[in-house]
Amino acid sequence: MKDRSPLTDKKFASRVDWNLMRTFVDIVRAGGIGAAARQLNKQQPSISAALKRLEEHVGATLLHRTANGVEMTAAGKAMMALCEDMLESARMMPHQIAQATKRVEGIVRIQIVSALISNEFDEAIASFHRRNPDIHVEIRVSPWRRVLDALEQGEVEIGVGYDSAVRASLVYEPMLSERQQLYCARSHPLFGYQVTRLNELRDEGFVLTGEDEIEAITHLRRRYRLGDKVSGMAEDINEARRLIVHGVGIGFLPVLSAREEVKKGRLWPMLHADTEPTYEIFLLARSEPSRDTATQLFLDEVVRRIRAQRGP
Repeated sequence: MKDRSPLTDKKFASRVDWNLMRTFVDIVRAGGIGAAARQLNKQQPSISAALKRLEEHVGATLLHRTANGVEMTAAGKAMMALCEDMLESARMMPHQIAQATKRVEGIVRIQIVSALISNEFDEAIASFHRRNPDIHVEIRVSPWRRVLDALEQGEVEIGVGYDSAVRASLVYEPMLSERQQLYCARSHPLFGYQVTRLNELRDEGFVLTGEDEIEAITHLRRRYRLGDKVSGMAEDINEARRLIVHGVGIGFLPVLSAREEVKKGRLWPMLHADTEPTYEIFLLARSEPSRDTATQLFLDEVVRRIRAQRGP
């Protein structure tokens, strides 16, 4: 169709069929008109007609057919962004209304890695509880792989942790960049010194964190054969820190989790700061859930605070 001048019809919102926008989103997400028809169990001509009607309403071509399906035009991309915003608003409507009328109850189940330090997460919990005192918040702590598995299996709806890959079943909201450092106790001969050659630590006894060890740390240890001699093991970072502080062995810990012990002079960072392994910690949720109001409101609270802290 030949595009007309941009519409300035003040009655557009009252004239347009909102179902056409839903169909447009279905076409884009399915990757084509035929694919959308199959997913919606409708005839392909009816889907094509709905797209044509929407394009006539807005006065612009939204999609071009290609050998692989469809491709959005500039107008189509703008329409898609607006439609997704409207669908999100519609999805949130019952949740927000329930909160406004003080009728929200339920349980929010969260699974996180140990020793998580995040002001945004803590502030979200406090703010959420003030506004929703009847909602029970349950937090479980586990190694990072078990956080991912619990989400995929539907045991919890919200997670906080690390991931070495991307699982299609999950959505990832970057929460913070975490660094790890190699620490020894005050009683260790290397306390006060920094190590430049990691292979010199091969014979040292290490405290390991088992399944909770970040893959970047695993690769680093294997490269220099660190941890062949295991003197302690704890899959909870807080307990691993306890073992290192009391001289059971040296070991890797998140920098923030060890900060207070370093200030007290009980732990010493053995590596130069510019060599500290760095990785992302994510707020995690399932991609296609049917969340209850309590869970959705909590997730929105955390996301809002994370994004505000991160800035534009």
